[in-house]
Amino acid sequence: MKEMIETILYDKLEDNKVRCNICRHRCMIPYGKYGYCRTRMNRDGILYTLIFGRVSSFNANPIEMKPLFHFFPGSLCFSMGTSGCNFRCPGCQNWEISRMIVEESGAGTEKITPEESIALAVRYKCQGISWTFNEPAIWLEYTVDGAKRAKEKGLYTAYVTNGFITPEGLDIISPYLDAFRVDIKGFSEETYKKISSVSAWSGVLDSAKRAKHNHNMHVECVTNVTHGINDDENELLEMAQWIRDELGPDTPWHITRFYPHLDFSNIPITPISNLERIRRRGLDAGLRYVYLGNVPGHPGENTYCYTCKEMLIERKGYLVMKFNIKNGRCPECDTEIAGIFSAFETKS
Repeated sequence: MKEMIETILYDKLEDNKVRCNICRHRCMIPYGKYGYCRTRMNRDGILYTLIFGRVSSFNANPIEMKPLFHFFPGSLCFSMGTSGCNFRCPGCQNWEISRMIVEESGAGTEKITPEESIALAVRYKCQGISWTFNEPAIWLEYTVDGAKRAKEKGLYTAYVTNGFITPEGLDIISPYLDAFRVDIKGFSEETYKKISSVSAWSGVLDSAKRAKHNHNMHVECVTNVTHGINDDENELLEMAQWIRDELGPDTPWHITRFYPHLDFSNIPITPISNLERIRRRGLDAGLRYVYLGNVPGHPGENTYCYTCKEMLIERKGYLVMKFNIKNGRCPECDTEIAGIFSAFETKS
C-alpha cells in the first residue's frame, strides 16, 4: 500500500462522510468510497489523496507544446502528469493516464517527490515546470509543494488545466503559480456536456477570470475544435467576444485542430479552412492574438504585431525560428506586445 496524504481542502460531514473541495464537483464521499476522479478516498472520515508523488509521465519539452506562446517563448519546460481526471472527455488524447485508476496500489506510476521533481527540472536545464497531461488540480497538494520549491529555485510555474478547480483551490496555489493555460471547450452547457461529459461551463469561465484578475496570472485559452461537437461558429464568436471582454483583447486564443481519438474516433479531422475562418472571426472580434494549433508550418502559428502586422515570432511546430520583440515592443512601430518574453530578451 502506498503513502496516504490527507487532503488540504475538504469538509467533514455526519456519518463519516466528507465533501471534497478541490474541484467544482465538490464530491460528497461516503466512508470507504472514492470521489469522481478516483484519486481521493474517504478512510475513517478523513479524505486522503492517493496520488501525492505518483507520476505517470514526465519530460522536458518546449513551452510552446502547452501551448503557451506569450509566456517565455522558446524556453524549455519540465512537464509532469499524474493519473486520473475530473472530466471524462470522449475524445481525450491522454486517456491512458486520465482514465487510469490508481486507487491504493499506485500501479502505472512511479514515485517522485516534489524535491526530486525540481532537481530533475534543473538537471534537464529547464527554465520552468508545468503540471499537465491530465488535470493538475486533482494533484493540488503535490503541485503546491512543487511550485513553492520551484519558485525558490527561480523557475516559472504553469498549470495546463481544464479550469474546473474551485475558487479556494485556486487561491491556495496562486501565490506560486505564474501561468494558467486553460481549456475553454465550448460556450454553452450543452456543448460542455457533449465534449467533457461534465456540466462545467460557468465554473471554467469563473476560474479563468479569477486567475487573471484576482491573481494576476498569465492566462492563455485553448479550444480544440471538434466537428459537430463544439464547432458552431456563432458560439465560437461568442467565446471570442467573452475572452476579449472578460480576459482582455491581449489574451492569446489557440484554436487547435482535432484528430480522431477514443470515443470520437469516427469524427473527421477538423478542416484547416474551418480553423482559418474561426481565427479570422476571432481577430475581427477584437482579439489581438489568435493562433492555429496542430497545423505545423501554418502562418497562424506565428505572432504578428496587431498594429503594423510585422511578424514578431516565427514558429514551425513547437520550434521558435525567429524572435523579433525588443523590450516587449514591436521594433517596427513600437507597439507594446503583451506577454513575458525574457527567455529571449535576456539573451540579446
